[in-house]
Parts: sequence; C-alpha cells; structure tokens
Amino acid sequence: MTGGDETGGGFAWRPLIAVCFGWFMVIVDATIVNVALPRLGKEFGASVSGLQWVVDGYTVVFAGLLLSSGWLGDRLGGKRVFQAGLALFIVASAACGFAPSLAFLVGARVVQGVGAALLVPSSLALLQGSYGDRRTRARAIGIWAMVGGFASGSGPLLGGLLADGLGWRWIFFVNVPVGLVGMLLTARWVHTGRHGREGGRLDVPGQLTSAVALLAITASMVRAGRSGWLDPLVLGGFALFAVAAALFVATEARVRAPMLPLSLFRSRELSAATAVGGLMNLGFYGQLFVLTLYFQQIRDYSPLMTGLALLPQTGVIAFGSWLGGRVTARGGPRLPMIVGMATGAAGFLALTVTTRTVPYAELVVPMMATGFGISFTMPAATAAVVEGAPPERTGIASGTLNAARQVGGAIGIALLGAFVAGGTADFVPGLRVAVVVAGAAYALGALLALSVPRPRREAAEETEMAGARR
Repeated sequence: MTGGDETGGGFAWRPLIAVCFGWFMVIVDATIVNVALPRLGKEFGASVSGLQWVVDGYTVVFAGLLLSSGWLGDRLGGKRVFQAGLALFIVASAACGFAPSLAFLVGARVVQGVGAALLVPSSLALLQGSYGDRRTRARAIGIWAMVGGFASGSGPLLGGLLADGLGWRWIFFVNVPVGLVGMLLTARWVHTGRHGREGGRLDVPGQLTSAVALLAITASMVRAGRSGWLDPLVLGGFALFAVAAALFVATEARVRAPMLPLSLFRSRELSAATAVGGLMNLGFYGQLFVLTLYFQQIRDYSPLMTGLALLPQTGVIAFGSWLGGRVTARGGPRLPMIVGMATGAAGFLALTVTTRTVPYAELVVPMMATGFGISFTMPAATAAVVEGAPPERTGIASGTLNAARQVGGAIGIALLGAFVAGGTADFVPGLRVAVVVAGAAYALGALLALSVPRPRREAAEETEMAGARR
C-alpha cells in the first residue's frame, strides 16, 4: 500500500478509516464519561475523590505505558499490537458497563488504559506504513489528528446523549460494536505492520520508575482533596514522587536503550513543545472535570444538558485544530503556540465570574476561548516536536509529546478536582481557584512558547524591516 486509491480517487481511504475507528474510540473515552460522573456517584455512593479515579484510572495507565507500547509495536509488529489493544479495550469496555461497584469500574478503566496505550502508537505506525508517499502520508496524519480533535470535543455531548437516553452503562457498551467493526476493517484493509523487527531491550527500570512517579503524584493530589495537603500520606506520596522521578532521570541517562532519551531535550523546540503539551492538558482536562460537576451538582443540569452546556467549549475544537494546522503550516509553530496558550489563559481567568446563579450566557465566550486555545495550540506543538527531533527519532519524540499530554491531563484532573472535593458548600470558591490554576498553567505555556525559535523566513523579514527603519 503506497497511498494509491483502489477506487481511482487518488487517495486510499480504507487504511485510514480502519485505524480511525479505534483511534476515535480511545480519545472519546477520555471525556465521554465525565458527564455521567454525578450519576455514578449517586449509584455507588462515591465521593469526588472516588470519581476522580474513574477518569484518572484510565488516563494514568494510558500515559504511563505509551512509550513502552511504541517499543512493543516495533518489536512485534504494529498491526498485531494495534489489534491486541483494540481487543483488550473492547473487553474492558464491556466490563465497565457491567461494573457492580466503583472499585470494579476503576479496575476495568485501568485495563481500558492498557488497551489505549497499546493502540495509539501503533495507529500512527500503521498510517506511516500504509502511506508510502510523503504527501499522502501527511494528509492521512492530518485527518487522523482532526478525528482526534473531534473525538475529544464530542465526548461530553455523546456521553450526555447516552447517559440520558439509555443509561450511563451504555457509554461503555457502545465501544463493543464500534471496536469490533474497527478490528474487522483493520484485518481486511490494513496490509502493513504484520511483522516486527529486532530492537533493543525494553527499558524496564525506566518504565517502573516513571509509573511509580506518575501514580504517586496523582494519588497524592486526589487524597489531598479529601484529607488536606498536609496529610502524612499526601506528603509521603509527594516524597515518593520526587524519589521515583529522580531515579527515572538517572536511569534514562545510564541505560543503553532508554525509554525516553534525554538527549532529545537539547532541542529548545522539542523541550518547550513537550512542556506546553503537558500544561495544555493539565488546564483543559482539569477544568473540564470541574465544570462537568459544577453544571450537574450546582446547577442541577442533566447529563444531556451538561453536554450541551459544554458545547461552546468542545464544539470549537475541530475548527481550532484545522485552523491551527493551516497557520502552523504557513508560519511555523511559534506564533500559534503563543496565541493559543494566551487565549486559553484569558478564557480560564474569565471563568472566575462563575457563581451559583451567574447567567449561562456569561460563560459562553470564556468557554469558547479555552476550547479554541487547546485546539489551536495542538497542531503547532506537534509540529515543533517533529521539527525539533532528529529525523530518526520523530516516532519517540511524538510519543513523548503524547505521554506528556496524558500525564498533564491526569495531574490536572487530580489537582483541580482536589479544589472542589470539599462538598457543594465550598464548590464555587474551589472552582474559581481551579480555573485560576488552569489559567496560570496556560500563561506559563505561552511564556515557554516564546523560547521556540522563529522560522528563518520570519527572522529574515524582521531583520530586513529593522534595516529599512534605520
């Protein structure tokens, strides 16, 4: 398969369609469950801290295994690992739907995260193998990215429709037929990635220390919302995180085949874009968790009404991704990253007007700004990572960005959720603190984006204009 179309249309749609079934399902599951969280809390008698693990149980494992899963796909073959991840995701989704308790649901969500981690790196590898021509490959990956943006934005609305219409369990049951269709189409339409290749050993010490660090900081933040930031277990968790993170860095500097080569971060573009990716998801997914609870617990919206209420924020994501990609292609990643993160920061800070009775119309523009901010920034951050990495390491570089985004999302849900975990009486003040933290994360991201070098053409034009002024 080299990108030619079997139907004569000039582009081979079949491999892309097959891969996007699984890709869409994995991304939408990061947000689709949010609108059902209050109903889960009532059915299982769960606190906000317990509900955080319904989301973070998925995200933490997804983030922690992304880089190792990329190695596994290279070793065993992308198609084999993709299909295995899809199968595991289907089984785990069915288990989520049948969950008799919150603990069982969280466990099934963890297994979902394993399936997602296997699937995502392999999906890109399959697209690279299916489209041999650079131009058609760029088109396929661009559509793949737009599908991801649409999936992320449509999650709350789809979740609301399913939770109100059929019940919250169908949020998970719907993955079964979608996943089975994806497996069938991949088996029939994807003809690459059947065989792996020899590679280095799996970086087990790096995998273990990174997983411990991520789990420790997430668990500590979740517990802090219930027990306070000075709770001994919270402080112990932060100490464990610091030790595990230090060991991870030391391990990656010494092993022969590191999971995350530290030499990548010599590039200013890659370092800044990776940090921006983490801060971007920290703010956005953290506030999405908090706003979902606000609309249902404070304003008494149904899941469907909550999905519709969030539509100004989530509905602009596909458009922002498209526009961000075009602007990045024309002028480089620096300006879109600065503009996107600054716009998102302004939107989050504007959400501090939130009260129990604030007119909904006053929240629309701030929510649109936050949705536009993350989606306009994402294509630029991806481009900066690819441009900043050596050609032979673009795969691990893009995996690093995706891992940073998932880590940021997990920490954001834990951190911002901790501010509203005290109950409905303290919810609105906690929400205001949460959106200020989200705004600060985006403002920091905008500052970091300033360190990305200007494109040569832009720098040359600036020099020429300066000379003309003299």
